[in-house]
Amino acid sequence: MSDSIALNKANWDERAVLHAASKGYDTASFVADPRHLSGVVRFDLPRLGNIAGARGVHLQCHIGTDTLSLSRLGAHMTGLDFSPGAIAQARLLAQRCGAQVEFVEADVYDAAQVLSPGSFDLVYTGIGALCWLPSIDRWARTVSELLKPGGRLFIREGHPILWAVNEKHRDALVIEYPYFERKEPTVWDSNTTYVETEGSLTATVTHEWNHGLGEIVTALLTHGLDITALVEHDSVPWEALPGQMSSSPDGEWRLDKDAWRLPLSYTLQAMKRRD
Repeated sequence: MSDSIALNKANWDERAVLHAASKGYDTASFVADPRHLSGVVRFDLPRLGNIAGARGVHLQCHIGTDTLSLSRLGAHMTGLDFSPGAIAQARLLAQRCGAQVEFVEADVYDAAQVLSPGSFDLVYTGIGALCWLPSIDRWARTVSELLKPGGRLFIREGHPILWAVNEKHRDALVIEYPYFERKEPTVWDSNTTYVETEGSLTATVTHEWNHGLGEIVTALLTHGLDITALVEHDSVPWEALPGQMSSSPDGEWRLDKDAWRLPLSYTLQAMKRRD
């Protein structure tokens, strides 16, 4: 195991327990209301369309709230994550909800080895996932390996230009971090996470990599997928730039000043070629 994976796994094992108990993930609402969906999935309902009966896999599923939401829309879902702590919480949530969702512990790059390659109608990746992967090309190859011909990739992610902005500046948008993928990771050291939690982290060091939008599109095209939709959004589901954003009634956060200055997230869809 590389140092980066070991560091990130330790961090996400701790986050999983804190997130499962947090108001931000609101697992109680999933248990109380069988129609409840995560904010991330709810945001993209018009673009998701009818997925009833589809065999889907959610890569980097974390504690499974998006995976469970897709299951509630009628898809037969499997969630995959490299964190045993996250998988444990995901399985517990599914059990509490009486949901038939399978969760598998594995690195995303190993997904085609531990799951059935070429058998999925839908590969889903939620927000805040790709920045933990050192190679976007390897990710795209994995997606292609998992999908049936004609199968669909659906991803909503933080925009790579957002990841390049230094959030510590509260009166300006300052690009200080990489936009393009680099071999060396950006190293972070923080005992907090992106939602309010009761406790703090002890595994504080993490490694991340950005991937430009063109790099993502090119990787998917290279591995046999054609882009069918790409929408850039002026919002994200958390306060990504503290002091410069406000929450909207839809649960999304937008810039207070001139939201048209910066794309904050995007939704991308692609289909695996049939030939």
